[in-house]
Parts: sequence; C-alpha cells; structure tokens
Amino acid sequence: MASLQITTTLLGIGLAALILYLIRRDHLYVMHGLFWVLVAGVAAVMGALPGLIDKLAGVVGISYPPALLLLLASIVLFIKSLHSDMVNTRIERDVRRLNQRLALLQADQDGLRDRLLQSSESAP
Repeated sequence: MASLQITTTLLGIGLAALILYLIRRDHLYVMHGLFWVLVAGVAAVMGALPGLIDKLAGVVGISYPPALLLLLASIVLFIKSLHSDMVNTRIERDVRRLNQRLALLQADQDGLRDRLLQSSESAP
C-alpha cells in the first residue's frame, strides 16, 4: 500500500509541476492553471493521506469511500464544464457584437467614400 501512496503523491506533484510549466510558458491561462494546480494538490494530499478519504466518507455517511471520491470528481468536472460553457457563450456573444460593429463601420466608410467620389465628380 505504501508504494501506491508514493505513486499517487508523485503523480499529483508531477501534475502540479506540469501545470506550472504550462502557465510559465503561457500555454495555459493563469486562472485555469490555478484551478488545475488545486486539483493536483488535492490529488497529492489524497495520495499521501489515504485514510483522509475514509474519514471524510464516514463523516458524510457514505459507506464506500471510493464512491465519495468519484462523486466529488464528477461534481468538480461538471462545474468546470459548466463554467467553460458560460465563458464560451460570453466570448461568442462578444464576437457577434464585434462583427456587427465592424459591419456598421464598414458601411459608414463605404458611404463616406461614395459621397466623396460623387462630390469630386460633380466639381468642375
């Protein structure tokens, strides 16, 4: 059992290091990276202290501790997915508005160009 604890702890620490590397190289947005560093930290703690999930499951009233871990992981992933959808919706709305503004500016520019050409043609 001790080798499993060491392996899980090292995987959590390795994941945290990878996330920090990705943030440093600007491949991952800082706020998203902090979320994943927190997840990796929890994984490292759970790997180092496997009895913690057993005690937590007993407090909550769940008789099979791995079920609590899977439930928590599912909830976290659901919330992360919901947040990503909200951000994507906001970005799509902003892009749509930006395209509309760009189209209005283009129409104004075309109108000004046409008026300028007409005034230069009518001048002697």
